[in-house]
Amino acid sequence: MLPFWIALQFLSSLPVSLPGMPTPAQMGRSVLFYPAVGLLFGLLLWLAGQLLQGVAAPLQAALLLALWVLLSGALHLDGLADSADAWLGGFGDRERTLQIMKDPRSGPIAVVTLVLVLLLKFCALWVLVEHGAGGVLVLAPVVGRAAMLGLFLTTPYVRAGGLGAALAEHLPRQAAGWVLLGCALASVVLGGWSVFWLLGLVLLVFGGLRRLMCKRLGGTTGDTAGAVLELLELTVVVGLAVMAG
Repeated sequence: MLPFWIALQFLSSLPVSLPGMPTPAQMGRSVLFYPAVGLLFGLLLWLAGQLLQGVAAPLQAALLLALWVLLSGALHLDGLADSADAWLGGFGDRERTLQIMKDPRSGPIAVVTLVLVLLLKFCALWVLVEHGAGGVLVLAPVVGRAAMLGLFLTTPYVRAGGLGAALAEHLPRQAAGWVLLGCALASVVLGGWSVFWLLGLVLLVFGGLRRLMCKRLGGTTGDTAGAVLELLELTVVVGLAVMAG
């Protein structure tokens, strides 16, 4: 279970203590448990939704979104903000883009991107709450973290010596493929056959984002991986809201 606790410590703000410094092999195996962390988040969101039954839909949606952000410690939103700044300010140049990503400051494009993403998530949650479809919300954090697993599986990590490089290098590749297949099957079981089109949309968005990263950077970074997670969570929750409506 140690790889799961490593994944939970890395991806969440929950109080997790490890017995010692993980080995590179343990870090690599922890990536297999990223969807499990997403499932935990999804179940906590579902439970919160049950406890908030009777609360006005807009307020319930806002509280669920706040919990969603708190669970991850806004880690991936930070990656999305850095990526947005770098993509605009990099002017197509690889080294400049990578340099801007390392700058902890956020520019106006980062702020606008975060506002739009959070606004769209809030509106989608509002629709799901009004239609009593909050249970399928479990899919969004699972798919988002499965996408991160898929990214490390299929895409070079461009910062040599970084944490992400160790994760990608020691990731058990065959097991990762089985985990992704299991996530897809579980999504269909949970959401029904109508989820097929949503998974197809997720694959299209994932492929488009991966292509942009490879074209600009030659691979991924921790920031762009976080951006992919956030944008695919958004794709799922908006898609679910469209289906519910």
